[in-house]
Amino acid sequence: MQVFYSSREAAEPADARYFSGTVRVQRTEASAAPHVPVFRVEFAPGARTHWHTHTGLQILLIVEGRGRVQMWGEPVREVHAGDTVSIAPGEKHWHGAARDARMVHLAVNIDATTTWMEPVEGD
Repeated sequence: MQVFYSSREAAEPADARYFSGTVRVQRTEASAAPHVPVFRVEFAPGARTHWHTHTGLQILLIVEGRGRVQMWGEPVREVHAGDTVSIAPGEKHWHGAARDARMVHLAVNIDATTTWMEPVEGD
């Protein structure tokens, strides 16, 4: 068993090349084989990722607040603390906070690399 004390570490600003708005991230390497990084991501109201895909499964666990997720070609969906989002390999998507609320999620990426794309326009 391993315990990761991310609550003892400060979050860092997210890379502005891949996020819009104020976003802070903490990263933990939960497993080397399979590779499973876990990201605790804090989104200020209206902040979000750019469009992106993953080569492996991504699971989002919404732990605080209210957020939004969208798959390419589908409507935006609202998510709340306690909700889980499963994103299949290759699905183009984005996720972030609602316009008027912050949101925190844990992103669990299972043997996945990320391909970042364009910022989300409108919505």
